[in-house]
Amino acid sequence: MDHYKVLGLARNASKAEIKEAFRRLAVKLHPDKHSASPKAERDRATVRFKQVSEAYQVLIDDRKRADYNFQSSHRPHNNYNTYTRTYNYGYGYSGGNSYRRGGGSGAASGASSAFENFLRYVTTRAFLLNVSVAGAFLGGIAVVNLGWDSLWKMHNHEKSFEEAMKSVRKAKARTEKP
Repeated sequence: MDHYKVLGLARNASKAEIKEAFRRLAVKLHPDKHSASPKAERDRATVRFKQVSEAYQVLIDDRKRADYNFQSSHRPHNNYNTYTRTYNYGYGYSGGNSYRRGGGSGAASGASSAFENFLRYVTTRAFLLNVSVAGAFLGGIAVVNLGWDSLWKMHNHEKSFEEAMKSVRKAKARTEKP
């Protein structure tokens, strides 16, 4: 299924054009509007409404649209129906505890899909936020550590920690003697 054809749009349609086409078709095909229609017509309208909704959800989101455009440019143009069936907004459950990318098969696809999943994970906002917080935390630790070293050297001119502790013990012992 070609999402652009479903909405009756050109590939370079703007977001405003996508929204307008969706609203027009949603009003026309909404299941509530066909509640009094015969079952066959109601079912056709429901299926068509779902297709329009899927097309809208993919094309209105910049990331999904770019992915869809890329995927559709790298597959045979007469195979829209197969692509849509496996596309599912870009993700599908493959059993076990892993998610798979729609389309493709074989070992090369598995490696490519794992790499794509890794790239998708490392470019999420949550991952980037966590990396930046961890970087700030580690940078803070390094700055504090350098600060303590500088303070130590400033107050204990060229003494090691052990030498400084000996000096503290001697001073303590002098103050404790009557």
